[in-house]
Amino acid sequence: MTFLLNIDVPDVAQATSFYTEAFGLRVGRRFGTDFIELLGWPAPVYLLTKKAGTLGAGSDRRRYERHWTPVHIDVVVDDVDAALERALGAGAILEVAACDAPYGRIAMLADPFGHGFCLLAFSEQGYDALLESS
Repeated sequence: MTFLLNIDVPDVAQATSFYTEAFGLRVGRRFGTDFIELLGWPAPVYLLTKKAGTLGAGSDRRRYERHWTPVHIDVVVDDVDAALERALGAGAILEVAACDAPYGRIAMLADPFGHGFCLLAFSEQGYDALLESS
């Protein structure tokens, strides 16, 4: 079993620029002009052009201002501060500045299309540090 990540965006060219600059992903295959595969993470990322206002899941219409979703990406990095600088330079929006937590260091952001994500560098103990404090 495997998984892949699909990200709806209003402009696939702009999204490709963001995700390649922010995270060092590279273009794999192009499926026409509105569908691009990005490689470089453990799972492939597919950017799909979907116009704002079109139906997504159920009766929820796509919108690209900042929106809440119960699923987001945690991008695990070696250095949160360096990754944060790179992501902001590519157009990410900072929501919560980088801070230390028992499990490591984390910053919370959104991409230019309203999708939230975190940059996360684990401490030596990682999430196991939370077991000790409970």
